[in-house]
Amino acid sequence: MTRAQQTISIAMLLTSLYLAVFMEVVAFPEKIQKEIVPYVPFWALISFGAYLLFKLGWGVFTFNDVPDAYAELQGQILEARKDLKARGVDVGED
Repeated sequence: MTRAQQTISIAMLLTSLYLAVFMEVVAFPEKIQKEIVPYVPFWALISFGAYLLFKLGWGVFTFNDVPDAYAELQGQILEARKDLKARGVDVGED
């Protein structure tokens, strides 16, 4: 099972469970049924957004400089320029 299939399966399962509770197929106390259940999708959406913002912030906070990769990339650029000049392509300034 691919990751997409797994994600879709879990989403369908959660949706089915929510609809069963929302349509009162599965019984809960009336206070929960009327005051909490209708707001579960909004709560889930807001929680998911907060999670994504946290992941983005954490990625920015823990971003590491990679001087070795920078040096390697500069070398590859110089090599590509030499190769293109050898083929007669104008690549601008060095």
